[in-house]
Order: sequence, then C-alpha cells, then structure tokens
Amino acid sequence: MSTILDKIAAIEAEMARTQKNKATAGHLGLLKARLAKLRRELITPKGGGGGPGEGFDVAKTGDARIGFVGFPSVGKSTLLSTLAGVYSEVAAYEFTTLTTVPGCIKYKGAKIQLLDLPGIIEGAKDGKGRGRQVIAVARTCSLIFIVLDVLKPLKHKKLIEHELEGFGLRLNKDPPNIVFRKKDKGGINLQTMVTQSELDLDTVRTILSEYKIHNADITLRYDATSDDLIDVVEGNRIYVPCIYLLNKIDQISIEELDIIYKIPHCVPISAHHRWNFDDLLEKMWLYLKLVRIYTKPKGQLPDYESPVVLHSDRLSVEDFCNKLHRSIAKEFKYGLVWGSSVKHQPQKVGKEHVLADEDVVQIVKKV
Repeated sequence: MSTILDKIAAIEAEMARTQKNKATAGHLGLLKARLAKLRRELITPKGGGGGPGEGFDVAKTGDARIGFVGFPSVGKSTLLSTLAGVYSEVAAYEFTTLTTVPGCIKYKGAKIQLLDLPGIIEGAKDGKGRGRQVIAVARTCSLIFIVLDVLKPLKHKKLIEHELEGFGLRLNKDPPNIVFRKKDKGGINLQTMVTQSELDLDTVRTILSEYKIHNADITLRYDATSDDLIDVVEGNRIYVPCIYLLNKIDQISIEELDIIYKIPHCVPISAHHRWNFDDLLEKMWLYLKLVRIYTKPKGQLPDYESPVVLHSDRLSVEDFCNKLHRSIAKEFKYGLVWGSSVKHQPQKVGKEHVLADEDVVQIVKKV
C-alpha cells in the first residue's frame, strides 16, 4: 500500500516543482495520467477479493438516495434524526457514527433514502480512516449533501471536494463533451471544434501512450483540459449533483448569513433548531431532477397520493411502464395522457412519448 502512496506523493511533488507553460504541458499531462492510474489502483486494489465488509453497503430503496458527507462532528447525525426521525447516535465527540445509518423521508410523494456516512478525515482518498468505504457508498448516491460547520473555515469545503475528486466523483459538473473512440489501426486522430489552449496532438499522444492507447479518434468540442481527457479515458468518473449545507447558523449574525447565502449550491440550516428545512427540501428536489407521474385506472379518478417517480433522463411512456411492472410494456397498446406534455386533454400516445412533471397517464393494454 505504502508503495502506491509513495509513488503518488512523488508524482504530486514533481507536479508542484514543474513550471506550467507550453513546453511542459506534455510532461504535466503524463504525470496527471500516471496519478489517475495510481488513484484507480488505490480504490480497486489488484489481486483477490477483500474480506466481508462491516455493514457499509446499504440496500438501495426508494426513488433516490442522498449521502451526507462531512468531517466528524458537523451535525450529520442530528440532521438525519430531525429530517427522517431515525435515531443515529449523537454525541459531542468526533467519530460517533461508525457505519452507515440509513433513513427515509417522503417528499412530494417520492421516497428518498438518506444515508448518514461516517466522518471523512483528510487523506481519505489515500485510504486513511474509513474514507475509502465512505466514498465508495457516496459514489452510489444520486445527490450528495456536504455538511459543513459554519464556524469552521471554508477550507473544509475545499478539503472534502479534494477527497471526493480523488475518488473520481465530480461534483456539480457535466461530463466532458469529448468523443473518444478506440480503434485497431490508424494512429491518433485528433479533431478540434474550438481553439485549444492546453491540449495539442503531442500532449494527447503523451497522455494516451501512458494508457497504452496508440490508435483512437478524439473529438474535442470545447476548450478541454488534460484532466477532462483523463476523465474520459478512465471512464469510471461519476458526475453527481451536490448541495453544501452550512449547519449551526444559530451561532452567527444576520449579516454573516447574508454573505453565506451568496455561495452557489449552498443552503444554510440549523439541524438542532430545524431552521430553513423547507428551503433545503425544495433545493434537494430541484437537484434530484425527479418527475412525478400520476396513474389513472379506467373509469376512476387519478391517484394523486402515490405518484410514480421517474428521473428526468428517462421520461418516456415505456420507462413509466417498466417502473410499474416489466410485463406492462409488452401488453401496451396505447396511453392516454392529461397534462402539460400533450396538446389535447386527453391525448392518445405511444411508447416513445416523453412525459412532463405531474402528468396523468392511463394505459390501455392489448386485448
């Protein structure tokens, strides 16, 4: 283990020593690629399978799952207890929570699973503390709440971001708009749609040669960095939305609160006094991008109590059928839709029709 850590430390030291200019761009790209490979080895060690886990993986339930990530003693467990009514041990010392504690809330008809993860310490991405298991669970979440203490400096936010990025989590970012296709022969073919400030053919070649890729088509559709290219080649990056919760706002002044409100992706709350929870839940709903679809049995009123919750990436009538039951899509004849996604109320639609939030759907099966 230490050998990988030593290698990582050596590469990071060399990167810090190297000046950034056009002449060293290729060398820096190579170092970044090596660093990414070593980090991947840290996460998934080579060799046999590991022993049984200590209750870290929790079965996925509900329509989405949210992980609470943060340093020890910032109020993650208090927040889970007040939001979901689940008892997660709370005490005034650090590392009270030692394994994942699941809870569940219902909001706008959707069941959302909340996971209270143990505290992260600096160096978690290098395997310190419980960091690796914590971040492995965080990778499976649809949204991450980074819980910060208002009274502690904002450098904590930077540290946690750095730990999560080291594990291949990209917070509040879109996947890079880079087309990367391996092929059998023909060398490296680089196409750029925009003038590139950092990447040129030589740099791309250097980075890919580190991955032993010598034949590939690459299209850069925007001014990309070498990190973006490495993310695409690695292919194991996870792009997650993230909200920063600044806890313990009952201990600061109104003027400070006004300044804090200007930080992007950020919600100030007080878990102990339950302040500003409605704002938090509203923002959570916005970032999860969930859509509610109501069902309507023939000749009855729509069921507004328990909607079928879909994600905004998969909104076709076929996805809706599959969410209800696999067999429905096979027997599907047509659907009747009321709502904002259709011109007429009701309108006859096929499987490909894309639904909108709060549509009402009735499915007619083949006889």
